[in-house]
Amino acid sequence: MRLNQVTVTMPDLDAGWEFYRTLGLQPIVDARPHYVRFVCPDGGSSFSVHQGEARGGGTTIYFECDDVDLTVSRLIEAGILFASGPTDKSWLWREAEVFDPAGNRIVLYFAGVNRLDPPWRVPSSAEL
Repeated sequence: MRLNQVTVTMPDLDAGWEFYRTLGLQPIVDARPHYVRFVCPDGGSSFSVHQGEARGGGTTIYFECDDVDLTVSRLIEAGILFASGPTDKSWLWREAEVFDPAGNRIVLYFAGVNRLDPPWRVPSSAEL
């Protein structure tokens, strides 16, 4: 099983279009004002935004970057306002937090090997 896409709801798809393009996602479907879909530049996963009145609050999306500090600097220069800058976390990830125009929490991060293989990983059945 592979994750295809994550979809968030946003009242203003034009604002979402600009925000996610600025983050670096590449558009593949533009059916505004109802729906837009992007492909992530690395990894082949996709991300979509569906028009609706529900606003963010419980949704968090993580986008991995090879260099979080450089990415955040580039996005700040492009006008993106971050809630928190790059910080090393106790779970061994480096993260920066931003909110999209609908209030969905976006975390740009780098985890390296700790993404899927942290020191506290649960052993697989083959390792038991």
